[in-house]
Amino acid sequence: MDKIYLDNAATTPLDEAVISEMIAAMRSFGNPSSTHSFGQDAKILIENVRRNIAGYLNVSPSEIVFTSCGTESNNMIIKSCVYHLGVERIITSPLEHKCVAETIMEMKSRNGVEVIFLRPDKNGDLNLNELETALKASGKKTLVSLMHANNEIGNILDIKKAALICKENGALYHSDTVQSMAHYPLDFSEIPVDFASCSAHKFHGPKGSGFAFIRKSSGLKSLITGGPQERSLRAGTENVAGIVGLGKAMDICIHNMERYSSHIQQVKEYAVNKISAAVPGIKFNGRSAEKESLYTVLSLLLPFNDPLIGLKLDMKGIAVSQGSACSSGASKPSMVMMMILDDEEMKKTTPLRISFSHLTTIQEIDSLTAALKEIAENQAIEKINV
Repeated sequence: MDKIYLDNAATTPLDEAVISEMIAAMRSFGNPSSTHSFGQDAKILIENVRRNIAGYLNVSPSEIVFTSCGTESNNMIIKSCVYHLGVERIITSPLEHKCVAETIMEMKSRNGVEVIFLRPDKNGDLNLNELETALKASGKKTLVSLMHANNEIGNILDIKKAALICKENGALYHSDTVQSMAHYPLDFSEIPVDFASCSAHKFHGPKGSGFAFIRKSSGLKSLITGGPQERSLRAGTENVAGIVGLGKAMDICIHNMERYSSHIQQVKEYAVNKISAAVPGIKFNGRSAEKESLYTVLSLLLPFNDPLIGLKLDMKGIAVSQGSACSSGASKPSMVMMMILDDEEMKKTTPLRISFSHLTTIQEIDSLTAALKEIAENQAIEKINV
């Protein structure tokens, strides 16, 4: 049975060119902190990647700090803002990734940080006028943490507008850009975010490699101490091969962005039309079916309740997700779904996320559609028999 992978928002297949670059990098075995030639060979590999990433984002290389993933980057940024920068209030939303949401709530319980939530509407959109109002309501030092592109429903926030509002009101702004980095052009000289995060495995790079963008004027300090690595912002010997893999994957995606995005947009539009015709009553969550959404994500709302839908599709060789990867084992709907669906909808429907890459084909969408149609028809038959 040929398998079909449609869970690219969780992770993407490694590009073969990335694997080759990583294998070559593994031969530079020296410790990048060593001053001899073996160490400096490894150090050069890291700094070349740092310089290239900084060029893509139009920032200083010293503002790129390599980490293990977006989760670590988000934790480091949020916690250091509280511990070291005196942040007493955080403005965020229920749409954030679990690693952001749980870290913020930890800062509330352990450090007494005030937390304000901007509530999304039924489409999953945030009103940035409410952000401005909230920022003017108190003189406390504030961090705003709002993601660029939602990993479940695909809604995109105007991060430039959000960043400008924060700047005008003296607040720090952090954006989780894990789903949008290397998929959209981001110029941080024009978008005045203070902090952003990245995970390589979201754009065909290796797991366990990511980076944090930390504006040098922010004054952020390290949480992991014990060495001068990463400008003393993240102690510990660097993952040289992982960083090289991240850099290669980003190079490939940046240089092929127009071609990749055009292909994925076409596949996504085809999926919307094909699945809508095949499964009567199907809806799409958030803005995911619209053109101005995260083009790699399509969030479906099937017109029947079937908690085993993911398993049924997997048995047919089709990999999808019933939510974000971090919540795949959860027994209840994600916070995002609870924000946009009412209790009755959640009882009678089934959310399903399919996510694409430049490797996704029209034929794969046809196979998914046929499988969903069969499952929907079986559900209808079972309902009649009951």
